[in-house]
Amino acid sequence: MLARESADISAMIGLIGTQDFGGALDRMLRSVASFDLSVAFAYPYDKRPIVLHDGYTAKVSASALSAYLGGAYLLDPFYVACSGGQPAGLWRMRELAPDQFFHSDFSSSAEVHPCISMESGVLVEEIGFVIPLDDQVQATYSLMRGRGGTPFTDEELERLRIYEPIVREAVRSNWRQQSEAVAAAPRDDDAIETAFDSLCAERLTRQQRNIVRLILRGHSNLSIGKTMNIAEGTVRIHRKNIYRRLGISSQGALFRIFIDHLNRRQIY
Repeated sequence: MLARESADISAMIGLIGTQDFGGALDRMLRSVASFDLSVAFAYPYDKRPIVLHDGYTAKVSASALSAYLGGAYLLDPFYVACSGGQPAGLWRMRELAPDQFFHSDFSSSAEVHPCISMESGVLVEEIGFVIPLDDQVQATYSLMRGRGGTPFTDEELERLRIYEPIVREAVRSNWRQQSEAVAAAPRDDDAIETAFDSLCAERLTRQQRNIVRLILRGHSNLSIGKTMNIAEGTVRIHRKNIYRRLGISSQGALFRIFIDHLNRRQIY
């Protein structure tokens, strides 16, 4: 067992900086816990996400991945955690997500969440390594199990956490060998948080747009109230006024407006 683990680790190290690095990383961790899909994104502060490793192209919709990279990532709990300075480590998505996230349209939409568009259906669970790359960039390396499987057990997570320092330093080393090309990429300010600021700006106040941001990310009225330091009842009133101003009656319709907004701005 130790000999196989050592071989997997040494093979992965030998492929740092090559196109085969991500596959070697997957093979190393599959000896610890099985998973169906994997992906690694870097989240630069002023650019759209960068795909560091694509472990699901053959199984998901290309349009869904395009939509995610084009702006829907703004609703991803891993992106939000990285932009908020989440400490390095291995996390279950449900540990980072707002209280109503898994009832949100983003978490179940094949249109914008790449992993949901699998032919077999929705994911059972997603876990991710959060990896600081430099002062302006955080990354996540996610492992996912699809329908028909089971969530990762606590024992599996503990085994994976033993590998966390190896994963972190390997991804950081791989990034250092690629970062010059990434740094040369053009800025894409419209694809970051400013997309929310211009959402229905002619019809909603700044406070209402901030509430929309939290609604779309999966916060309940109670969670929004705590985040914004206002009463839950006040949030309900704001939500009612937002829907009235936009001529809608549901959170699903609000989500549709957000996706259409991204399309009009040609973020992807």
